[in-house]
Amino acid sequence: MREIVLGTAGHVDHGKTSLVRALTGIDTDRLKEEKKRGITIELGFAYLDLPCGHRVGVVDVPGHERFVKNMVAGAAGIDLVAFVIAADEGIMPQTREHFEICHLLGIQNGFIVITKADMVEPEWLELVQEEVREYFAGSFLEGVPMVTVSSTKGTGISDVRDLLDKMVSTWEFTEAYGPFRLSIDRIFNMKGFGSVITGTSLSGRIGIGDDVLIYPQLKQGKIRGIQVHGKSVDMVEAGNRTAINLQGLEKEMINRGDVLASPGCLRSSYILDAGFLYLSTNEKPLKNRTRIRVHLGTKEIMGRVVLLEDDELTPGKETNIQILLEEPVSVWADDYYVIRSYSPVATIGGGKIFNGCAIKRKRFREQNKQAFQIYRKGSLEERIQFHVMESDIAGITEDDLAVRMGMFGNRFKKILSGPISARKIVVVDSDQQLLVDVEVYDRIREGICEQLSSYHTKSPLKLGMAKEELRNLVNPGLGAKLFQLCLNDLTRKGRIAQEEGVIRLAEHQVSLKADEKVLRKDMEKLFSDAGLTAPTIKEVLSRFSDAPKQLVRDVLSVLVKENLVTKVTDDLYFSTSSLMKLESDLIGFLEKEGEIDAPRFKDLTGLTRKFSIPLLEYFDKIKLTLRVGDKRILRKKK
Repeated sequence: MREIVLGTAGHVDHGKTSLVRALTGIDTDRLKEEKKRGITIELGFAYLDLPCGHRVGVVDVPGHERFVKNMVAGAAGIDLVAFVIAADEGIMPQTREHFEICHLLGIQNGFIVITKADMVEPEWLELVQEEVREYFAGSFLEGVPMVTVSSTKGTGISDVRDLLDKMVSTWEFTEAYGPFRLSIDRIFNMKGFGSVITGTSLSGRIGIGDDVLIYPQLKQGKIRGIQVHGKSVDMVEAGNRTAINLQGLEKEMINRGDVLASPGCLRSSYILDAGFLYLSTNEKPLKNRTRIRVHLGTKEIMGRVVLLEDDELTPGKETNIQILLEEPVSVWADDYYVIRSYSPVATIGGGKIFNGCAIKRKRFREQNKQAFQIYRKGSLEERIQFHVMESDIAGITEDDLAVRMGMFGNRFKKILSGPISARKIVVVDSDQQLLVDVEVYDRIREGICEQLSSYHTKSPLKLGMAKEELRNLVNPGLGAKLFQLCLNDLTRKGRIAQEEGVIRLAEHQVSLKADEKVLRKDMEKLFSDAGLTAPTIKEVLSRFSDAPKQLVRDVLSVLVKENLVTKVTDDLYFSTSSLMKLESDLIGFLEKEGEIDAPRFKDLTGLTRKFSIPLLEYFDKIKLTLRVGDKRILRKKK
């Protein structure tokens, strides 16, 4: 059953750990230094079984300002926050910072606990309660239940337990869909078992024996064992505080902040598109490309914030940004993040990730506003179409698109089928499910026709363009499968013709001018008179030196197309009629003698090696003859 994860929040020494211990009987301060100093340094974990039958996982976070990054790591993935405020101090600096972090991480549910109630007079307690209500007005904690406790005396603890039971018993449990993901907050070795990681499972479910990857390094392992709150289980699902024993992965291969997940469900990127709220508590504007600390899940990473629409950002303003990271991360759209300043370190803002594998964007472009409008308000189908459109001619596979959307399985396929059926998205490769936007597809097809039209204008005597030459002119990055799909579509619609690797517009026909017809007639006679002692290309160009060299070559191509001349090598072209007579003579010789070698071929034709060897190789090439050693035999027809 999916658990609810309860997290604590609040200023240092306001009694968060004492509250958890009083509720659960578990002391979450496990380190010697924590015992010695009396403060929480690392994340602590406990659980509470409620009368309604549900178990609540509890994450106790440090309150000291030096350990806020650990607090952020703990707050990532919690469903419900117990906001703790000491009655003898009221609102304090980390009260404010923890509240801002909870807001930035999208936490929507919680309650307030006023601790150390036994240390103040009733009148003072009422003033603190009023102060707290005023502070949280207009936020997700406005109007939530407020419980007054003394953890040392035990008063009010049953009220907290009853409140939790009431809240959880009416909770709408929706299973987090998709593949399994867990943001790692601890890594250690267990003697006899190997590497163990812990974290809160964010989505999906996974079991013993399943393959997993550590992202973003893509290190592969297998699940050897699973524990939830110290009890071994066969499978874990979203919402559980989890310890996983890994096979095939050493402790040194894993870092805090890495993501353990199902293979193929994440991609790595240095660039994120995000919405960003610059907190009103900041004292000065934020400049473009400011170096920052980015908290994603349990990971802290350095980066820079790129303001796409502003030169600088004033406190309290929300905008669209790109985050340029110094290390790759693996996140889904709709994950939350927190930004803290580089130095001095303080929480300055955060928000929601819109695209975990974004392209580099130029600032102050209208298309950026359009993109973020779709991120914020577009339907799922519109967001799918946007990602396909941004992939341009490279296209995007269905698997990569699912990762961009953070959606998988039948739910994703059903939504994707809409724009495909409506022909808004074109399936280029059904095996890989490579997708391109229909506008990109149409642009490529028009580009093909435009390039062919330009080519025919410049080279009217050439039948068409070589296929690869055309592809590179349309776009050097154009994939072969997408290009061929466009060619086939244009051919079906009668706009182009494909002939032996040569592409032309369907209406294009080679037509000669009067002087070109004279040249054609003279060249035809030259090859006809030469018979099997054909002139080389150099000799042809020399013979017709009064004409431009390119024109001579183009007219030669016309003779080849009309089958009056046949290309044997790049340098030798023969009269087709002479070549056909030789072919007939060769067949007759082989049918009688069975085989022929180079000397006997020279005797048959009376040709020198300059012509006889290329001709022999030509007959091999057209599969008339088969070379066996230094002899040729007649190739058997199938």
